[in-house]
Amino acid sequence: MSEVKSIILVGVGGQGTILASKILSEGLMSAGYDVKMSEIHGMSQRGGDVSTQVRFGDKVYSPIVGKGQANVIVAFEKMEALRWIEYLKPDGKMVINDFEIPSVPILMGTAEYPEGIIEELSSKADTLVFRAADIADELGNSKAMNIVLLGALVKALGVEGIDWHEIISKNVKKGFEELNIKAFEAGYAL
Repeated sequence: MSEVKSIILVGVGGQGTILASKILSEGLMSAGYDVKMSEIHGMSQRGGDVSTQVRFGDKVYSPIVGKGQANVIVAFEKMEALRWIEYLKPDGKMVINDFEIPSVPILMGTAEYPEGIIEELSSKADTLVFRAADIADELGNSKAMNIVLLGALVKALGVEGIDWHEIISKNVKKGFEELNIKAFEAGYAL
């Protein structure tokens, strides 16, 4: 029986966290895994946090990932990585988008964006840090950064034997299939 793997994807509303989770879940199901997914939209339409939890294996009973149980956390925004690190297993991995989205208090001037987030996270966990928006921008559309992050996640999980190109093509807007496949490959190459 295969061990159940737990993944948490966290970001801010509008970053494509849920789409990346749905593509991941569909791909894992196509490979024969039992998959459970849970999503939380914390005022996501207003720039609030969004988190999804995906668990897969031979048999999964719950989509919920407890503290200290995530094999991988993918952070679409680096402050969200800091908020969720307590959910990572001691030997888990973090895939972090070096990207900042200021919260309302920061925008209002009543708080400051924390300094040294990447350094703090790197001292606590095995991390892969990169600027997914820059990679997606180079490909022609910064909105594809979620698929860049998905590619890096797939590589970190070692679930390469799945036709990710087909699943991505089925789930993204028509006319953007090729861009998103290139974004996936760029993330996978990291």
